[in-house]
Amino acid sequence: MTYILRIQSVKEQTGHRSHASIYTQIKDGLFTAGVRIGQRSRGWPSDEVAAINAARIAGKSDDELRALVIRLHAKRLELPSA
Repeated sequence: MTYILRIQSVKEQTGHRSHASIYTQIKDGLFTAGVRIGQRSRGWPSDEVAAINAARIAGKSDDELRALVIRLHAKRLELPSA
């Protein structure tokens, strides 16, 4: 099951110390952008955070991480079948 994680949980699960470091990773294409969960709130699907963590643990290069982020963003557009 996928959960939506708030920024504090994302920081804890990824080891980032600040919001800015996550947003820098997003800008550099190395982390997925958050999804809107409120007027001024964003969250991250837990499966995306887990996939990025697994890729980092596996020693994937920045180019491989960027490709993963592109795939994860594309997957968001797929509607689940009912």
